[in-house]
Amino acid sequence: MKSKNIILKALLGIVLILVIGLLLRVFFLTPDDSVKRVSLPETEYDPAVWGKHYPLEYQSYLKNKEMAPSPTGFGGSVKEQKSVKEPEILTNFKGMAFSKDYSEDRGHPYALEDLKETRRIGPTTPGACMTCKTAQLRDIYKEKGWGYAKIPLTELLPLLKHPIVCASCHDPQTMQLRVLNPAFIEALARRGIDVQKASRKEMRSYVCGQCHAEYYFEPEGKRVVFPWDKGLKPQDMYAYYQDRPAGFDMDWQHPDSQARMLKAQHPDFELSSSGVHAQSGVACADCHMPYLRDNGRKYSSHWVTSPMKHIQASCRTCHTQSEAWLRDRVKTTQNHVFQLQHTAGQTIARAHEAIGRAGKAPKASPDDLARARELVRRAQWYWDFIAAENSMGFHNPDQTLNTLGQSIDLAHQAIAAADRASGATR
Repeated sequence: MKSKNIILKALLGIVLILVIGLLLRVFFLTPDDSVKRVSLPETEYDPAVWGKHYPLEYQSYLKNKEMAPSPTGFGGSVKEQKSVKEPEILTNFKGMAFSKDYSEDRGHPYALEDLKETRRIGPTTPGACMTCKTAQLRDIYKEKGWGYAKIPLTELLPLLKHPIVCASCHDPQTMQLRVLNPAFIEALARRGIDVQKASRKEMRSYVCGQCHAEYYFEPEGKRVVFPWDKGLKPQDMYAYYQDRPAGFDMDWQHPDSQARMLKAQHPDFELSSSGVHAQSGVACADCHMPYLRDNGRKYSSHWVTSPMKHIQASCRTCHTQSEAWLRDRVKTTQNHVFQLQHTAGQTIARAHEAIGRAGKAPKASPDDLARARELVRRAQWYWDFIAAENSMGFHNPDQTLNTLGQSIDLAHQAIAAADRASGATR
């Protein structure tokens, strides 16, 4: 009898521990979005409506409207022209829209406003440019399919009322994470990955990667395509572009060097995917949207910003070093990257100028000129892959520094080829 009482008490103790653990998880450890199961209409895009049910997430989302420089001096959300720090941008992007307007990105709430105001668009700009600027992509793609991509952007803009909001990443009826960008879904499918079967952990990177990635527009239908078929590294994507997919072989021709150039578009997902954090199982949201607590409730911050603005929540959940040490580590890495990035950009600018002079020489060698143009095209792709990415290399320092080193070497080779073409080194 005594042994039965002991067993009964032990079982009751185990049950009590399980119940307490469950209560702790529900009330203190579980993010709000997995506790509440609010269902909203499929076309509800107003974040304020979502905010009535998720006030903590909504209040943090509103912080994306704040404009401030980065704590490390690189990036930030102040709409400044990048060419102020890097004047070589004006030479390297000569002849295309990024030489007119290439400013730092602001927060998600400004996505549509900045699209409407940028000097990079005009009457012939295709509708494909709104793909990542609004959650209303869902309805437009559902109605028109990829047909929307070649509709003039000026015709679509009046239909767009909401920028990047809650519905860009969450299904309004289930609150589960979702991906809207069909180009991202198609790119993963070509790599054998079904987004519908992705884990929540994977989705905490996929919802970011659907837009923070490199892409191009197919020449005919303007369909958005991610160049991932050969891999996610810069050399993989360069090899992909060399095959002239769907007839695409350049974004523009440089007016000085006459090289057929490529323009990289914020390849954050690609660079980070082989970095130490991603390889260790860290998702984008773990650092840029860390879990916070408010009166015992745990929620994911929707202030999508630099981890340096909340080091305790973003970094020190894994790292034991002090905030000062971690901040200094990031700044040191970014300083080193910027130095090489600046050098690469300046060397490429000199290469364009050297090739331009060689092209005017009376007896310029066509073969050497062609080689110089190919070298500067590749050098600029490597430089731009890093310069267009938003972490100043911190997402993947090793690959970043290697890529910039190759860019500098290729640019010097381009200058040497241009000198041979003009006879300067004969």
